[in-house]
Amino acid sequence: MDVRQLRISRRSVTIAVALVGLVSLGIGAHAALNKRSLDAAKAIGTEQTGSISKAANRVALVIGNGHYPDASAPLSQPINDARGLTAALRGKGFDVDVVEDATKDDMARAIARLKEKVSPDTVVMLFFGGYGVQVGRESFMIPVDAAIWKEADVRRDGVSIEQVLDAMTEKGAKAKLVVVDASRRNPYERRFRSYSHGLAPISAPENALILTSATPGKVADDGQGQYSVLMAELLNNLDHQAGAATAFNKTRVAISRASDGEQVPQVSSSLLEDVRIGG
Repeated sequence: MDVRQLRISRRSVTIAVALVGLVSLGIGAHAALNKRSLDAAKAIGTEQTGSISKAANRVALVIGNGHYPDASAPLSQPINDARGLTAALRGKGFDVDVVEDATKDDMARAIARLKEKVSPDTVVMLFFGGYGVQVGRESFMIPVDAAIWKEADVRRDGVSIEQVLDAMTEKGAKAKLVVVDASRRNPYERRFRSYSHGLAPISAPENALILTSATPGKVADDGQGQYSVLMAELLNNLDHQAGAATAFNKTRVAISRASDGEQVPQVSSSLLEDVRIGG
């Protein structure tokens, strides 16, 4: 074999070795990429599973209505309250559905979505801020598109708080928490023949806790802050990782004292034990 052939042979071997190395490197990189992709998929799957697990245990419907055509001016606080409470609840692991300036159809669809999420192990919370009206000892949340000229229109266009509570009970919710900041002097009262200030007493069904911004039949004036008086105090108490009953009662006492008894929130409870809001 001459020198030229030997050089060509050695060059061929070198090229072959280099090609094998590149192929091996490519296979290794592909395997590593697949492993990273698989690990990422597992991580996402675990995160989603954890979120679903949390959502299955704690759900909330938050409604803030501020723009009513019949009112002399928009209500800014209910929407701020809804956003503030939504952020707080999501930070504590709640699956929150928030609706602003909800029509009757919006509220009906949101309540239907809430019912689908409720199971026997669920802690479910409802918040409504806006105008509330009592008719026949029943309290109604008023949508922004309500056309109310007489008390019968409230039953037609309003959404009964008691009926939402009944739906939660039918679904077997573990605990039902309700916050209603709607004891405002509503723009429809001058159209009614009978006295209807504030909300009617809301009876707590089994294992329920209800907080309203004023005692039945009373109205509360809005303050000047970003949040309503009720929500500002409630958010403060929820931040201290208190149980729901503790937070609601501390809110009631603080507002009553600060207003010298002019505004006394109402707390109704049938809880068998306190429910922790936090994780």
